[in-house]
Amino acid sequence: MENSAHAAGAAGHAVIAAAPALSSVVPNQGPAAGNNTVTLNGSSLTGATAVNFGPNAALGYTVNSSTKITAVAPPGTGSVFVTVTSPAGTSNPALYVYAAGPTLTAISPSQGPASGGTTVTLTGTGFTGATAVTFGSTPATSYTVNSANQITAVAPAGTGAVPVTVTTPNGTTGSVFFFYVGAPSLTSVSPSQGPTSGGTTVTLTGTGFTGATAVTFGSTPATSYTVNSANQITAVAPAGTGTVALKVTTPGGTSNSVFYIYLAAPVLTALSPVQGPTGPGAGVTLTGSGLTTTTSVLFGTTPAAFTVLSDTTVVASAPAGAAGPVLVKVTTDAGTSNSLTYTRVAPPVI
Repeated sequence: MENSAHAAGAAGHAVIAAAPALSSVVPNQGPAAGNNTVTLNGSSLTGATAVNFGPNAALGYTVNSSTKITAVAPPGTGSVFVTVTSPAGTSNPALYVYAAGPTLTAISPSQGPASGGTTVTLTGTGFTGATAVTFGSTPATSYTVNSANQITAVAPAGTGAVPVTVTTPNGTTGSVFFFYVGAPSLTSVSPSQGPTSGGTTVTLTGTGFTGATAVTFGSTPATSYTVNSANQITAVAPAGTGTVALKVTTPGGTSNSVFYIYLAAPVLTALSPVQGPTGPGAGVTLTGSGLTTTTSVLFGTTPAAFTVLSDTTVVASAPAGAAGPVLVKVTTDAGTSNSLTYTRVAPPVI
């Protein structure tokens, strides 16, 4: 009888285990794909038999102590409540948010040299807290998160077409492609000379011209240019002097040089003789400068046959014409000269 009473008294003083309680979930958000590790902080967590993220069980969990559980989040969407269950009951809920993963929609520019160094702008969503930007398997040389929708990155060295992705705590984006292109090669320019006033249309031949961003004559941009194909550009020479290096620049780099010569306009200083017969064939020596590229000699409006002897001398055969003075001028690749007077003398009348 006494033993039974003692036993009943002892049962009345049995300790009842406290239900688990949660104070925080760290981090309190993660990717919709799950599989990220979170820490649950609270009390009375020993003996936990379940950890749930909304209706879904954690992919795994470890009871580190009575105040801490490490769990692996399952996949999910939106906002859910995390709870811990033990034999003593189920905890209060703690909020956990499944954040949408980042998206990548565009890269500009989308190409650059194999040596790297191109600064590109990535456009998309969910970039806040980005932890990596990769070009293929190579990390960007550097990157800056400008906003949730924009990242500026510097392309590393590479070759070919590579997928570019952005990684954040909420996942990795889909890919956009960046193309590594070789530097252009320039083999010829035709014509390779023209007047100092510019305006000469030249044809550049080579490789890798697609997407050309500049054609320069020395340090001066071409007046205009058209990329006809990957192997040909038509450009208009600007004004200039002397011999200049002609180059083409593309997203792949800058080409080697070919040379373009600015020619001084021709100048005539003397004719010898200064008069001759009205009939054809009289030899006339034209003296001056810039005569090397002479393309025509005119006596008035009539072309004459000619031979270029040097940059300072041209010999012409005067065409037939009426008696009296006629203006003689020379045209070269650099323009048309001043005029000098040649006089045709009628034969004597008997």
